[in-house]
Amino acid sequence: MMEIPPPEKPLLLIVDDDPLICDTLSLSLSPLFEVLTSHSRPHCMQLLRQLRRLPELALVDLGLPPLPHRPDEGFALISDLLKIAPEIRIVVLSGQSEDGNARHARTLGAADFVAKPCNPGDLQLALERAQAFRALDEKRHAGDGLSSLIGNSPAIQKLRMQLRQYADLPFAVLIEGESGSGKEIIASACLHYGTRRRDKPFLALNCAAISPNLVEATLFGYARGAFTGALTTKAGYFEDAADGSLFLDEIGELALELQAKLLRVLENGAYQRVGETQQRVSRARIIAATNRDLRKEVRSGNFRADLYHRLSVCSIVAPPLREMGDDKLLLLDHFRHLYAAQAQQLPFGLAADARGLWLDYPFPGNVRELRNIVIRLATRHAGQTVDAVALEAELDLPDEPLGATARMGMAVDEVAGDAIIGAAMQRLRQREPFSLDGLLDATERGYIEAALKLAHGNVSQAARLLGIHRTTLYNRMEAAARQP
Repeated sequence: MMEIPPPEKPLLLIVDDDPLICDTLSLSLSPLFEVLTSHSRPHCMQLLRQLRRLPELALVDLGLPPLPHRPDEGFALISDLLKIAPEIRIVVLSGQSEDGNARHARTLGAADFVAKPCNPGDLQLALERAQAFRALDEKRHAGDGLSSLIGNSPAIQKLRMQLRQYADLPFAVLIEGESGSGKEIIASACLHYGTRRRDKPFLALNCAAISPNLVEATLFGYARGAFTGALTTKAGYFEDAADGSLFLDEIGELALELQAKLLRVLENGAYQRVGETQQRVSRARIIAATNRDLRKEVRSGNFRADLYHRLSVCSIVAPPLREMGDDKLLLLDHFRHLYAAQAQQLPFGLAADARGLWLDYPFPGNVRELRNIVIRLATRHAGQTVDAVALEAELDLPDEPLGATARMGMAVDEVAGDAIIGAAMQRLRQREPFSLDGLLDATERGYIEAALKLAHGNVSQAARLLGIHRTTLYNRMEAAARQP
């Protein structure tokens, strides 16, 4: 009688610079998970690009080298992980457990925050809960088409209209939008499983999750002996997708050389396996997504203009949650009932003052942040009414409002304005190569660095000096770090 192999354990990634913690956690969690460990953000990114499958869960410390006493690297790693594996569930395990750090980690997309030192049972429970909710979301998103889009705001109505127009067309589609805004769901549920291609293959490749020198072979396939390690002939994603859909997430990460080859496929379907001269033809529909501003990438020479124009014929914008008004309440009601049913508990409710706070909050992490907040409220306040005080503990609100003096200081006075205009006129008269984007980026980086030095590395204080929200400062620091 044939033995049935045991089910594959969920893959858990642990990132901590303390070897003893990594070893202890690996030993205690290995009965439930297949465990991988990493000690830094660069090492973690290198490890992920070598894996045959991406982890379902991650356990992340905030204090990572080269700045183990600050949370910056941990915050950056949360964003990087979600960029490579959007459906991963991240639990933060950190000694830097100030309320502000916990709230910001959750804003970036972390599902939960556990302070060090912790009870092993509590940590295991947090991971199991994160895995259970991940499985529920995967089931909810399978094959539900436009019903995945919850809301009645003008932004959602426009999105539905575009999807109805583009859903069954054979042309490529570009989905643009901020992190956490649901681009993956739009691609799979709305543009594939909600169309005539629903019974055909749907393949997804995250261009940021794979080593650049493997992307071509992964997309187009390769012949035996085409390169070291090519021991057999293998079909690529274009071939395996057949008459279905191929979703290229983070398309802005694709190297320029591969952009040219992708453009050729979009124009006439033609491609070749690596190491072959035989021309093949792809019938797959391309769906691309990005959270970058591709127009800016085109201007800076990082993305081909002809490829952008080819992709953007059918262009869709996943709206940020801050533009969706009362849809925030519809999403709240949807998720609180969904997760309460999953946990076989009564749903929580929001008091009137909490509902007002919910509507006013901009949700910088978009639907992903909203969903994670609902999961925590459902877990901690089942069957109860959540007031504004309890809700504030979950939201990444400003530490304190800007006073009148600070608001006045944010304005540029008339004398300084005249000086800036004079300097700009002198610079532009020289007729030398000039980039306004470059100047603005350099000025922003300079002010951010100055504020961090004056605040001795305290991000909240630096944000107050700059007159912006702490979340905005983190986002701009992350964007600056990605620039060469």
